[in-house]
Amino acid sequence: MSDQKIVFLGTGGTIAGTAANMFEHSDYTAAQVGVHALLARLPGWNDGRGAERYVVEQVAQLDSKDMGFDVWVKLALRVAHHLAQDDVQGLVITHGTDTLEETAYFLQALLAPAKPVVMTCAMRPANALVPDGPQNLLDALAVASNTGASGVTVVCAGAIYGAVDVQKVHPYRLNAFSAGDAGPIGFVEQGRLHLLRDWPRGNGLPLMSGLADAAWPRVEIVMSYAGADGAVVRALLKAGVQGLVVAATGNGTVHQDLEAALVLAMQQGVKVVRATRCTEGRLLPSVNDALPAAAGLTPVKARIALMLALMQAASMSAAETGR
Repeated sequence: MSDQKIVFLGTGGTIAGTAANMFEHSDYTAAQVGVHALLARLPGWNDGRGAERYVVEQVAQLDSKDMGFDVWVKLALRVAHHLAQDDVQGLVITHGTDTLEETAYFLQALLAPAKPVVMTCAMRPANALVPDGPQNLLDALAVASNTGASGVTVVCAGAIYGAVDVQKVHPYRLNAFSAGDAGPIGFVEQGRLHLLRDWPRGNGLPLMSGLADAAWPRVEIVMSYAGADGAVVRALLKAGVQGLVVAATGNGTVHQDLEAALVLAMQQGVKVVRATRCTEGRLLPSVNDALPAAAGLTPVKARIALMLALMQAASMSAAETGR
């Protein structure tokens, strides 16, 4: 596999951020350093063979809190393009941590790649006294170079997480991610992979051909909590919402007033699903539930799944109409 290439796609984030001084870890500006410059700092990068082994593209340059559909589409199209190249072994995507789990799930649900698509990040800016980005990049490169790897994964602080399970659980520590009960896929130890379970699999959605022109449905998240009512749901109905995800308490329980509003929304044609707001475990549905449950997804990932499902339904409807 010595002739196989690794593709690096940059999107910004803390890994590309800079602070006013090297001792500052929380007060910094994200997305200031290009991905080419980040990679140039890695050991062995400038050995004269980089052009033979690596392809590097700056797809976007933003703080991931500002991630939007336009960048998702652009990124998905570039990932799909490179996955189709016979000489590409795998991809590494640099990304901010705030919405990394959402982008990872989006790419896995849409593409379900047979090759490795490895997302990595940093919790400290690039000019920190001891940045964590370079080691995360090296670990991600080790995963993307593995001939048995597949699917979308997230590599951070030596751990490898699946896109469906990964979740940011801490605002500033270096090992800020977890996969809850599922646990990590494995670890990168001195450049070698120690695997605990299988790589992500799945079936990609047939949306790529029309993705660039597709209309993204409006899907919002509402939360159930003590005293929750249906006011937000009613306002969203007036705004033309097409789907709602409720971040429910416990095992999918929803305040009775909020549930009544959500049932009314369903009766008006809005798609509604429940996900638990608990950080671990998965919602166990019952036959008596008034609202359908998301299949083991967090609220933000359930939102993406519902958006893609609505887009797929619209695409199929348009194809039927055009026959």
